[in-house]
Amino acid sequence: MALLEVQDLSIHFGGVKAVQNVSFSIDAGIVYAVIGPNGAGKTTLFNLITGVYTPSSGVIRLDGESIGGKSPNELATRGVARTFQNLQICMNMSAMENVMVGAHLRLDRNLIKAALRLPSIKKRDAELRIEATELMRFVGLEQYVDARADSMPYGALKRLEIARALAMKPRLIFLDEPAAGLNPKETIEVDQLVRKVADSGVTVVLVEHDMKMVMNLSDRILVLDYGKKLAEGSGEEVRKNPDVIAAYLGTHS
Repeated sequence: MALLEVQDLSIHFGGVKAVQNVSFSIDAGIVYAVIGPNGAGKTTLFNLITGVYTPSSGVIRLDGESIGGKSPNELATRGVARTFQNLQICMNMSAMENVMVGAHLRLDRNLIKAALRLPSIKKRDAELRIEATELMRFVGLEQYVDARADSMPYGALKRLEIARALAMKPRLIFLDEPAAGLNPKETIEVDQLVRKVADSGVTVVLVEHDMKMVMNLSDRILVLDYGKKLAEGSGEEVRKNPDVIAAYLGTHS
């Protein structure tokens, strides 16, 4: 059984059909990329699967369980994490605190215990701080462990957002344009990090415009065009598909 199954997924905004009858499945442990021209419906598809939008029709299953229409918070408890095109970093917090926020679902949220700062709360906070430090090392941000978020460069903040998503201990992580706005060196660093995340056992679903990165990383690729599924396959299959070449990659790719 596939980890994620999507069948005939659609959403309409008034008369606009943003995603139309899209179907695919993702096996555990792979890097699965979603590509397509601007406006193809890539981020909308992510929003449907991760609970930001409710589908107009169709089925989404995680490990065989229907999850369509469930909230992002509910999906997080099932091991689904997400980053966004635009940074969602709390700039008035430290880098460490941003990562720790990602573990909030695993905290004891008893208000009385928290107010009294009982030993169990202090112990768990200390454990989370150690976890956050290790995650920052994992994403290559060990030099920013004691930094404020607003003092970090943009490329480091993109990796910090991935670290925060990983703090949820997800099985499935959606990365929406993790290399957007990065210089070539930073793009290579994110490329290596995405592979590292996949190698750690987390299934990665990726939206990205950098075709070199997509082809280098992806085990499977889904191509969208005007909200419809245009093609799906390996990098080599997609690269040679004439419909994909015409719609997205260009005749000189």
